Order: sequence, then C-alpha cells, then structure tokens
Amino acid sequence: MLDILNQDIQYLPGVGPKKRDMLQKELGISKISDLLEYYPYKYVDRSRIYTINELRSDMPFVQVKGRILGFEEFGSGPRKKRLVAHFTDGTGIADIVWFSGIKYATQQFKVNTEYIVFGKPTLYGGRYQFAHPDIDKAEDLQLSQMGMQPYYITTEKMKKAGLTSRSIEKITKAMLEKMNQPLPETLPPFIANRLRLVERDTALRHVHYPKTAEELQSARFRLKFEELFYVQLNILRYASDQKKKYRGYAFPRIGEIFNSFYSDHLPFSLTDAQKRVMREIRSDLGSGRQMNRLLQGDVGSGKTLVALMTMLIALDNGYQACIMAPTEILAEQHLATIREFLGDMDIRVELLTGIVKGKRRKTVLDGLASGSVDILVGTHAVIEDTVQFSKLGLVVVDEQHRFGVAQRARLWSKSQNPPHVLVMTATPIPRTLAMTIYGDLDVSVIDQLPPGRKPIVTIHKYNNQTTSLYSGIRQQIKEGRQVYIVFPLIKESEKLDIQNLEEGFEILKEVFPEFRLSKVHGKMKPAEKDEEMQKFVNGETQILVATTVIEVGVNVPNASVMVILNAERFGLSQLHQLRGRVGRGASQSYCILVTKPQLTNETRKRIDIMCDTNDGFLIAEADLKLRGPGDLEGTQQSGMAFDLKIADIARDGQIVQMAREEAQKIIEQDPECNKTENSMLWQRLAALRKTNVNWAAIS
Repeated sequence: MLDILNQDIQYLPGVGPKKRDMLQKELGISKISDLLEYYPYKYVDRSRIYTINELRSDMPFVQVKGRILGFEEFGSGPRKKRLVAHFTDGTGIADIVWFSGIKYATQQFKVNTEYIVFGKPTLYGGRYQFAHPDIDKAEDLQLSQMGMQPYYITTEKMKKAGLTSRSIEKITKAMLEKMNQPLPETLPPFIANRLRLVERDTALRHVHYPKTAEELQSARFRLKFEELFYVQLNILRYASDQKKKYRGYAFPRIGEIFNSFYSDHLPFSLTDAQKRVMREIRSDLGSGRQMNRLLQGDVGSGKTLVALMTMLIALDNGYQACIMAPTEILAEQHLATIREFLGDMDIRVELLTGIVKGKRRKTVLDGLASGSVDILVGTHAVIEDTVQFSKLGLVVVDEQHRFGVAQRARLWSKSQNPPHVLVMTATPIPRTLAMTIYGDLDVSVIDQLPPGRKPIVTIHKYNNQTTSLYSGIRQQIKEGRQVYIVFPLIKESEKLDIQNLEEGFEILKEVFPEFRLSKVHGKMKPAEKDEEMQKFVNGETQILVATTVIEVGVNVPNASVMVILNAERFGLSQLHQLRGRVGRGASQSYCILVTKPQLTNETRKRIDIMCDTNDGFLIAEADLKLRGPGDLEGTQQSGMAFDLKIADIARDGQIVQMAREEAQKIIEQDPECNKTENSMLWQRLAALRKTNVNWAAIS
C-alpha cells in the first residue's frame, strides 16, 4: 500500500503530465499521498433532486434533472457574448448560462439528452437561471452514492487550465477506486480505541466522500487529532531530549541579596499572580534541570520585576545574569528600571548596546570576563563572540518573537552548562497556540495588574468627528499629559503610508500650533529615531506622531492618550499592544480608535472587542478565531514551521489539548522512545520528519 502512496499522480485517469505540473506548481501535489491529504473545504448535500417549480432565489446549491430544449447566443465580442440553454424537467423551464467556455459547452452538451444540473438558482427576467453549473449525464451520476459533494480550493490559474473543484473531485475518486486495499494504520489501538477514533482508511475515504454529516464529523475528528498528536509528540520529545541533554545549574540558595531586596527595596507588594510565577521559577531553578520558561503578562503586569527577582537568585548563587531586549531604547529603559528598583544596593548593572563604544565598552567587557559585572542589559550585541562572561547562570529574553531559536542557542555557548532561560512576552498568546509554538517552553502567566492601575478607557470615533477628538487631546495636554498619534504602516503600501504620516504630521502641527510634536517611523535612521523618541520620553514634546515602531516596550508614564488612526487596518493583537503604551501612570488613560464610518462586520467586531475588554488573553483568543493562526501579530505565525492540512489551532483548541495530553503520556512512560508497543508511533514520527515539513524548527 505504501508503494501506491508514493506513485506519481500523472498516471491517474484524467491527469497526465500537464495537469500534474499544474497541481505540483499551484498546490504542491505530486504524489498520491499528497492528493489524499488535500482535503475538501466544504460539502454540499447532493442526495436530493428538486423540480424547477420548487426553485426559490434564496436557495443554496441545488440539483435539477431534465433535458435541454435548445441553445441561443446573445451579445457579441469576447466580453459580452453569452450562451443560454433552455432546460426543462416537465414542471417548468430554467436557463443555463455560460459567459465563457461557450465553444466547449456547445460541443459537450446535446439537445434532448437527460442531464443533472447542479448550481445556485437566481431569478432573471422572470425565469430561474443557473450560471456555469456542474452538469452530468443523468445515467453517469448515481445519486445514492453522491451523498455530500466535496469542494476543493483551486487557484485562478488552475481554473483557466480546466482544473476546477469538480475535476479534482473526479481525480480523487479515481485515486480512491485504485486504492483497493486498506491504508496502514498510524495510531496504535490503545489510543484509537480509548478515544473512539475511526480507522485511518475509513477516515480518509469518508473525508473525501461522506454519505452523511455524521460520517464526515468522525472522519474529520480522527484526522485532526492525528495531525495535532504528531505535532505535539514531536515537540514534547524534543523538549524531553533537551532536558536530558543539558543539565542546568542548580540554584539552591535564596540568600542575602534576594532577601534584602524583598524586605527593603520592593516598590509595592507583589500580586498573587507574581507570587505564583515566582514559585514556579524557584522550583525550576532548584531542580538541577535547565529552565526554559515563557513568562506571559499584559503590558504593565510587572514582568520586569519578576525577571529582576529571578536574576537576584542567580546572583545569590554566585552567577551572573543578563537581560536581552530587541531595541536599544528598550534596553536603556530596562537599565533605568532595574537601577531604580535596586536603589543603593551594591550590585553592578551595565549596558551593552551598539552605542556603547571605546573605553566604556572595554570596561564593560572586562567586568563581564572578571565577574565584577553582576547584571548585563543589552541588545543582540550580547550574542557577539567578543562578549565573554565569567559565570553566566541566567538569561532573560524580552519579547521572544524577536529572537530565534538559533540566537538563544548562541547564548548557551557563553557558559559551561546552558544558562537558565526566561522568555518574557507582552503579546498574550492563547494557550492552544502557546502549546504549539512554544511547545518546548513551560508557560507562566501573570494575569493581574498591580494595585492602583486604572483600566484604560477605549473609545471608537469616526474620521469625520475630528473636532471633538482634537478638543479632547488639547484638554489632556493642558492637564500636563502627553499623547501618541499612530498612523498605520503596512508593507504593501509603505510609500503611501509614510506620505500619509508626513502629511498628517504637517496638518497636526497646524491644528496644535501651541504644542511641540515629535515624529517617528521605521525608515528613519536609528540615531534620528532615538533622538525624537527621547524628546518625548523627557517631556520636551507633547505629541508623538508615529507608526507602529512604538508598539514594543516604550514606557512613558506621563502619556495618557493613544490615538490610532485607520484602526480598521490593524489586527486585534496589534491594537492591544499599541493601547498598552498608555496607562503606565496613576492618571486615567484613554485609547481612541479612529475608523472610517463604513466597516465590514469583522472589523466592527474587532473594534467592539477592543472597547469591551482590556484582557489581553480574551483579545488574543478572539484574534485567533477571527484571523486564524496564519498571521497572529507578535508571534510571527506566518512562518509556522509545520503545515496543518486539516486541523485549525484557533477552532480546535480542545483537540490540541487532548493531543497534548496523549503525547505527554507517551513521553512519560517511554522517555527513551524504544518500547515495542509504541514502535508504530516512533516510526510514523520519523517518516513525518523526513517530509518537506521543517519539524526541527517547530521548537
């Protein structure tokens, strides 16, 4: 059976070399196994025939059975010409219309032959018509067999070459008829039976040709589970191998440094969530295994404080710690925050970024090598070969999506054993997605804001309400606050967007002549950008006009208003990230989403969610459902390392959880991957890893 799965599809009836090349180029289908896993995206019930006098214009796709009375051509020229066939079943007359492929239709379909026509009826000139329907000879189509008709996604190029959904369906049918033996099973009976999964052979046949909705449901469930199960098994096996391969440093002591900070320097009491996360981290650090933990928490939830306390545990145990940030300005902010937290404690904290040069740089590098620098704050510069630590025990990585696995691995080479790793992100990631993208990391969540923080009020305005918008901004600045005004910057129309920002900046200068404005966008030189940013941070300018470059991490407690123009062009997670730039101080903050009045239903949903909640996790879940995992902001999902063919992380959260639990059981009872009862699983995983899917990159 495996031989047939590896056969080239060109030998299937109706394919041939030309269509095979088209399928390979457009959909990546070259072997029978590829076609078998090219699943339909929808199904239409074809078990019933309607009569013409039963038709209504609000009906979905239906089928009628009858014969063609005659053909008529209307219009002239390639664009205006149309062919109409008058069709009857004895209860009335309907028209079949072709706007293209006219020559093919006149050759293919004959008067007085019985056909089954399948399409959507629309009323035109008092008569129902079907435009470009599916037409089969009545004798060729066995209705009882048809059941639910599958529909396959095809590209424009394919349609032009005559490869429609119907053609793929016919090729798939020929393939399934050729497969006269059951397909080999890929899940052992002890999993399949416990979860009541149908056999793989049944699932694959029913997913293409289900007779009933129940058959379809059980087929899809089986295939989704299997797909997600092997993804999870791979991730957990990788994580388990890493834990065995790399011993971590054991930090058994909570000593004087930590205790004196906790009793004398803590700016406010920890929230219950922060305490819970600290307990999880303590347990990792004392276990003797290398910690790999993802710390999720909304903007302002106190992640930096948790990271600092973790670094102090490393110091208490005689190790150095380092924190890496994605940008220089963010690194400088971490430095200022950490120094402020530590106050007069005798701890040497240094900065290492591109702007630290010459003598100053040499002093820092010498201090790292000798061990006199306790905590290093830096950007990518920390990974450079010239940076050598005396005893690096802990690395905190801020905003994970900016650092790849390879960069994390380079940090490990800075130490005898790999240091403990704490990854912080303010991008709330739904549990199902975190289990899949950060599968090799344990996840901790800070889901409480520190006391005294007021929730940000989010307001929706239309772009024809600028008068009230401007007077609100003016009022806030008069009260001593600062304001962000964000323009969209979308790569496809980058030039246009920057032009809009430049024009918008000039207009705003005229609207607010009494205030000073800064301007920042990604195309500016880093030094220029930092200078403008710094002016705003220092309070020299009252309004910062920017693109989304301010999305990550800039902390200006005095900024209380975030205005997002063309908010309809942003994803939910991005809007939430931008909103998190305000609300850093004690005063009430506002986020104003400005859109055009005409919005699609989906955009309106996004704006409503933003106005209804400040909960980053609710927003991330909603974003995942609205947009799918293909482009979740901040997690750079578009490069998802594995290609899910049928499962959908956004909608199949329960199956992800179930797959994770089953995979976890296997890893726990067979950590060496060598038990006979699991041999089918390890063989299948090895086969999947050989495919073009970059499984290694998942972790």
